[in-house]
Amino acid sequence: MIRHKFYLASTSPRRQELLAGMGIPFSVLSPGDDESVESNVSPQEMVRLLSKRKALAGVQMIDGDIPSVVLGADTVVAIDDHILGKPIDADDARRMLKLLSGRTHSVFTGVALAVAASNGAPSTCFITVMETKVTFRVMLPALIETYVATREPLDKAGGYGIQGGGSVFVIELLGDYFNVVGLPVSKVAAMLEQCGFDWWNPDCWLEGASSG
Repeated sequence: MIRHKFYLASTSPRRQELLAGMGIPFSVLSPGDDESVESNVSPQEMVRLLSKRKALAGVQMIDGDIPSVVLGADTVVAIDDHILGKPIDADDARRMLKLLSGRTHSVFTGVALAVAASNGAPSTCFITVMETKVTFRVMLPALIETYVATREPLDKAGGYGIQGGGSVFVIELLGDYFNVVGLPVSKVAAMLEQCGFDWWNPDCWLEGASSG
């Protein structure tokens, strides 16, 4: 078995926590903040492009002499094909929450695995997109104000964190809960298996990577 190092090309604490729960030793890479895409791309294509960009950028940051796997991920919220990223400020968070109130929206996460060999071969990138549908109850303006004041919405796609205070808004969820948090771990496991990795086996991974 060829042993690989595993890297997460994301500084998201939520993704780090979810990946750590799989028991895979990993190190964290910060691939940069370039999230520019064409203005007319669909939400699905946006997360596909950005997750691939993050994974391949991560490959450029690691030791090319060591066989490695780099995981990139990107999550957006979309309603009526309108993409909601992270709010730019509190007013933007209020706007997003009012838009989502009493309606069903989609959360898309793109997952990219870049497998880098140590023999100079180009990286191979495997990509998938997961969708989860989330329905919010109608939210009173005072509740929105109270939630925005916590500042939790400011670093979350769509202006809410389902694993935090935003959980009180959700009345129905169709799909993978962890996809909404930011990393569909069951899909990551399936992708690793499809790529031939016994990811649960400690002998699959090189020593030396830290768990976040």
